[in-house]
Amino acid sequence: MMAQCQPVIPVKYFVAILFHEESALHKAIKELIAHWGSIDHSGELHLFDVTDYYEPEMGSPLYRQLISFAKLMSPTEIVSMKLECNTIEDSLAIEDKRIVNLDAGYLDHNKVLLASAKEAGQKVYLDKGIYADLAGRYKAGRYQPFEWSFPDFKDGRYDKELLAMRQIYMKQLKEIR
Repeated sequence: MMAQCQPVIPVKYFVAILFHEESALHKAIKELIAHWGSIDHSGELHLFDVTDYYEPEMGSPLYRQLISFAKLMSPTEIVSMKLECNTIEDSLAIEDKRIVNLDAGYLDHNKVLLASAKEAGQKVYLDKGIYADLAGRYKAGRYQPFEWSFPDFKDGRYDKELLAMRQIYMKQLKEIR
């Protein structure tokens, strides 16, 4: 007997917004809301101090904020969301320099996944040049990072936000079941 495919459980999408000036953050949020609807969680502004890779393009100091969307969606939407985030970055760029970096991702009860346009050993190719990068697994009350997780996701600075998003998500799942 063949295994039966199960219906997909929707996930909570979020975007990690990297920026130098708050005006850039506000412009990005406006665009993100236009594409994916209302935001149900906005995290704190965190100093982004784990690399200086983005500073020549975006300036310094850099900050990151995590926002999540109220609407739950299929995990298959991650490819189109990452591609649209790239389009938004380009549309907001000034003189071919990005003013924001938008990292699309989702979480569910068990994991955090980020979308990437860059290949690496732990990433799984999805479609249209986009890879899935598993960033954490829920265990012992938090999303535990992996050895390859980005340093800022690894050091716990976003734990509070991810747990708040998870709590909203779990409530939403109860409501739809």
